[in-house]
Amino acid sequence: MPVDAGSQTAIPCLLMRGGTSRGPFFDERALPADAAARDAVLLAALGSPDERQIDGIGGAHPLTSKVGIVAPGTRPGVDVEWTFGQIQPGGETVDVTANCGNMLAAVLPFALETGIVEPAGETTTARVLTRNTGMIAEITVRTPAGADGTRHVDYAGQARIDGVPGTAAPIEIGFLDTAGSVAGSLLPTGRVRDTVEVDGLGAVEVTLIDNGQPLVIVAAERLGATGYETPAEIDADDALKARVEALRLVCGHAMGLGDVGDRNYPKMTLVAPPARGGSISTRSLIPRVAHQSIGVLAAVTAATACVLEGSVAHDVARGITGTEPTVSVEHPTGEFSVTLGLDPDDPQRVVRSALLRTARLLMAGDVFVPVGAKFS
Repeated sequence: MPVDAGSQTAIPCLLMRGGTSRGPFFDERALPADAAARDAVLLAALGSPDERQIDGIGGAHPLTSKVGIVAPGTRPGVDVEWTFGQIQPGGETVDVTANCGNMLAAVLPFALETGIVEPAGETTTARVLTRNTGMIAEITVRTPAGADGTRHVDYAGQARIDGVPGTAAPIEIGFLDTAGSVAGSLLPTGRVRDTVEVDGLGAVEVTLIDNGQPLVIVAAERLGATGYETPAEIDADDALKARVEALRLVCGHAMGLGDVGDRNYPKMTLVAPPARGGSISTRSLIPRVAHQSIGVLAAVTAATACVLEGSVAHDVARGITGTEPTVSVEHPTGEFSVTLGLDPDDPQRVVRSALLRTARLLMAGDVFVPVGAKFS
């Protein structure tokens, strides 16, 4: 629990990598109950709104400026609940309206490390509710017994995910119902393809889709890109980013999300034919900075678009067959495989998605925030 230490307050937390993201995780009970007070503490902990986050433990990048808030389950069939918080390094708010499948990979390990969940055997499976969107995922981690018989989270293994160096123990994530996580339905407009009018661009064909993450999928070439740029090349191309943002703002309204100028969604996904033997090539912006790889739920949503006939993604996707296809989503640092379960009676309907991530506990202790970030 929080402890005053002179002019600062010490708050217990675990710094964890989840997939290709990183950030501090907190037991909800150690944070203020009031949302405004909680957000002030989190901003102070990470060091925002300073772009470098020099006075906090944020990583000065959206992928490493994230937080997880974890609590025991409070409803039937749910073991753990968590709230994901996205903090922009230069921002002054904590966005809890979106979700993050990468940080989700660290939720059950955190719950086991802190006693919220007890190990159940060689592996431990729990149902985790993402409060942001109401999404439930079934997560399995390895929990072997040590020499003294005590079970622990195993972080060592041979699983490899692109965007993370080395190997680690696999964490299996099965999403039970992700369609319409934020936008209300898989296809918010009811169509697999829309044409929107954008100032300076004219008519642009897009697929507006939400299977865990609201995405705008657009052919890279339509925006003057190739779909094979490096993140650094995208970040340095102000004209391309301006076109992407102009399209995003129009599509936010089309998806029923209203003015998304200050929101972290919808994310933008530029697609092209695969270049390295996968199913499709992607370049993601989150939403104004290029992703070094691709988000978990963005990959699930992009993979879903690939199997929908008539979508922008389907136009350029290759080699996807069967009722349980594995879609290899290429991104700047490798690929992300998503296995989809399709309804045999309606191949346009995705009923299940499964994937593998890894996570690691990096540091345990207290983060100190100035007393000015008051608890209430």
